[in-house]
This record gives sequence, structure tokens and C-alpha cells, in this order.
Amino acid sequence: MKALIIDDERLARKEIFRLLQAHPEVEIIGEAANADEALNLIDEKEPDLLFLDIQMPGKSGLELLSELDHAPEVIFVTAFDEYAIKAFEVNALDYLLKPVEETRLAEAVKKVQERIAFREKQQDEHVPKEALSLSDQIFIKDGEKCWFVPLTDVRLFESEGNYVRVYFNNFKPLILRSLNQLEERLNERQFFRTSRKHIVNLNWVTSIEPWFNGGLRCTLKDGKEIEVSRRQAARFKELKSL
Repeated sequence: MKALIIDDERLARKEIFRLLQAHPEVEIIGEAANADEALNLIDEKEPDLLFLDIQMPGKSGLELLSELDHAPEVIFVTAFDEYAIKAFEVNALDYLLKPVEETRLAEAVKKVQERIAFREKQQDEHVPKEALSLSDQIFIKDGEKCWFVPLTDVRLFESEGNYVRVYFNNFKPLILRSLNQLEERLNERQFFRTSRKHIVNLNWVTSIEPWFNGGLRCTLKDGKEIEVSRRQAARFKELKSL
């Protein structure tokens, strides 16, 4: 499993690297001292796991995650209890308090292995490698609130100007993305662009009926009704085997 260490303190990065020598299943493929360096490395190396400091000069670890289309597994490494608590609020895989203890690191690495193994088992073989599948997760930050969200839980993406509202569970935060950007990363057989305004998770569609001007109207499990444009209706029927 490929990992990056992201921390503004060189000695802290060195210590994590040293402790991970006892875990040959973890391959350290790089390290970064700030969020900008990390973004470039993540794009280039495509890691499975981040050991991520939360409080760094410039962008924080949370702000870094909010800029990623797809969030790798994350273990927060922090010296501050308040941030450890926030890690739980964002549903991170785990967190380690500095100085890092060997036993806690071993527990965190084991959790990562189990999570990755589960996701690989759930991976759809028909999803292109570059596309995000239902087993992948995204990181969403809206103000002070943050979430790691499996795509299978996202039922709807709705365009609002330069933002997209993401519907999952009882939440609907806004992210600074366009539907076109999301559409490029999502598998059409799982997430379908019904119109200029919406992308729906097809697994959440419960019923479909004819609508105005040759279009369709689909109803999601939460009762929300979404219009399928006439242009998209034929493809939608094909995907839903109508």
C-alpha cells in the first residue's frame, strides 16, 4: 500500500518514516511539507494512504483534502487534542497523537489494510480505472463541517451557480465544483447526468414516468423528483433497461 507523509515539521516526517520501517506492507512513496507540495505529489503518485498533519502553515490538512476529487485513506497525525476530535467529526479512518506510539500506529495500519481490502472487494470490474466507483470516497468541506463520504451514499449532485450541492444521508453541503468536472470523474452507469442541473445515483432511483416534451421524471428513495431532459431520456431508458 502506497503512502505519503504530509507534515510541515521535518523531524515529525522523519519519525513517522522510521516507525513505518516495521511495516513493510506500507511503501512510503514521498513526503511533503505543505499542502501545495502534497497536491502535486497526490496527483503524480496516486497514494492509497495519507499520514496527514492537520495544522500546517498556509492551507490546513482539511483544506488540502477539500481540493481533492477523490480522497485516499487518511490517518491524521496531530499534536493537538482539539484536532483529534475534529478528525472524528470528519469520519477519518484514524488519528495519531504526537509523539506517535508504535502500538497505535500498528492499529491504524491494520485498519487501513482492512478498509482497502474491503473496497477492492466491492470494486466494480466494469468501472474504468480513472473513473470513481461506488466504493470510493470523497472528502467534502462546507464551512467548518467536514465529511468523508462513500459515493454509494451520495444520491444526487445538484448545480447551484459555481457550486454543486451534494445530497447524502441528512446532509446537503455545497462544494466549489461544476457538474461538468464531476461528470468527467463519475461512471455513467452509476451516476447519470439527467440534465444541466442534476447528476443522480441510479441505485437511488425508485420510479420513472413520462414527463413533458418527451422527457422523463424519476423519483429517488428520499421522495425527491428529478427531471430527465428529452435529450437524455433515451440514454436513461437504456441504462435503466426500460
